[in-house]
Amino acid sequence: MSSLLAALLASSVGAHAQGLRLPGGMSGGGDSGMSSGSGSMITPQVTEPQSPLPQSPTMTTNPRNAQQPLRSAPAPGSAPRKSGTQAGDSIAAVVNSEAITRRELEQRVQAAIATLSRQGIPQPDPESLERQVLERMIVERTQMQEAAQTGIRIDDFQLDRAISRIAEQNKVSVTEMRDQIEKEGLPFALYREDLRQEITLVRLRERAVDSQVQVSESEIDNFLTDQNQTTPSQLTLAQILVRVPEGSSSERVAELRRKAETLLNQARGPSDFARLAASASDGEEALRGGDLGTRPTDRWPGIFIEAVAKLQPGQISGIVQSGNGFHIVKLIDRKTGTAAGEASAVPIQQTQARHILIRTSEIMPNELARQRLSDIRNRVVAGNVTFADMARQYSNDASAPQGGDLGWLSPSETVPAFEQAMDALKPGEISQPVQSPFGWHLIQVTGRRTQDVGRERQRAAARQAIYQRKVDQQYEDWARQLRDRAYVEVRLGPNTDAPLN
Repeated sequence: MSSLLAALLASSVGAHAQGLRLPGGMSGGGDSGMSSGSGSMITPQVTEPQSPLPQSPTMTTNPRNAQQPLRSAPAPGSAPRKSGTQAGDSIAAVVNSEAITRRELEQRVQAAIATLSRQGIPQPDPESLERQVLERMIVERTQMQEAAQTGIRIDDFQLDRAISRIAEQNKVSVTEMRDQIEKEGLPFALYREDLRQEITLVRLRERAVDSQVQVSESEIDNFLTDQNQTTPSQLTLAQILVRVPEGSSSERVAELRRKAETLLNQARGPSDFARLAASASDGEEALRGGDLGTRPTDRWPGIFIEAVAKLQPGQISGIVQSGNGFHIVKLIDRKTGTAAGEASAVPIQQTQARHILIRTSEIMPNELARQRLSDIRNRVVAGNVTFADMARQYSNDASAPQGGDLGWLSPSETVPAFEQAMDALKPGEISQPVQSPFGWHLIQVTGRRTQDVGRERQRAAARQAIYQRKVDQQYEDWARQLRDRAYVEVRLGPNTDAPLN
């Protein structure tokens, strides 16, 4: 995997640029950073940091995959469906009705070896590494099948837009980015497909997990109370996970606990923790040496916080049991900050605005969209109609029912083109048509004020911390259940090299 792709994935490939508001912005109204009624135009911050990737405007069912069974074994005598295979490939595993080939597995193993080498993690024995890589591929395949079932598809147009934005983010042209990726040994066509899969999986997670998580005002109150009574800190953790499949018998659970105890003894002995994680952990982060990264303490699961509370950096916890299985947690580092205290005053100038959005398409090209907004502006300025009525009638944004009202907007809360045009207006004035990545806008400023948003930003940050902690846990549960429900047949034995014809 290239460093550019890795950099993108480190940004969570969050797809929250669908709306007009920038995802990192903290709303200055009274909504604690949540939507103020404009639907897709105003979205809550849900990952950090945000990615420039746009929300997928097209969600279509892949007819090839639409009827594939995802919850049972293939019919007796049926052949597994080929997935990007060539004649002579042998099957490494069957996931529901799709095959993972040896060729695919070998490519991923080589990529994993290169990644481990760059990270300075001792390489596991070949058999363990192959097994770990195959398990990651199985998990990915179950999720890609689920994405196909739910109609999530990233077409070439969306992929090209994403690549252009990644190049822009890295301040290079697409050609320069392609050259750099291929110089690192990764064919650009393979990079494109890796990226397509990553975006697809993020879309799936947003739909299946992120959208289901809610944070109440009482949870925020409790969080801030606890934060004021403790000193904030950041924890860097790593883990070895022994996964317990859903529905395991008590005998199987006991067997897996004994495995975890053996691994714990090895981890506390002469074994290198990262190498042990890479060879034996069932966690998605196994091939990163079990590295879970650095987060504020309040972002970690409570059982992890408790497990490392009395540890010094470098020490390893006992066995921690969760719904996913048995965890062995290593404290890599702990950094302590200053007490949170009360929110400090943050006075900023805010603008109250309405807008009309015309999205462009094949039947609504740029010039036609711009001309339509010019005609609407002329009618409003002439006093024949009101801006709000025109927004209700013509705007393609979810704020249309509110007459295009966006509420009070803080600096850097909207995309640059929109903000620059808005800032140039006086209250009561209407802009000329303005183009942004989302289409063409007509903007009316209805008011300005200076507002202290310190407390609101504090609550928005608390909401984000609680939200992300919930999302992380629910994602783990969802991914585990999806994997456990799948029909999986591993064919890595010496007598299972049946070629695909």
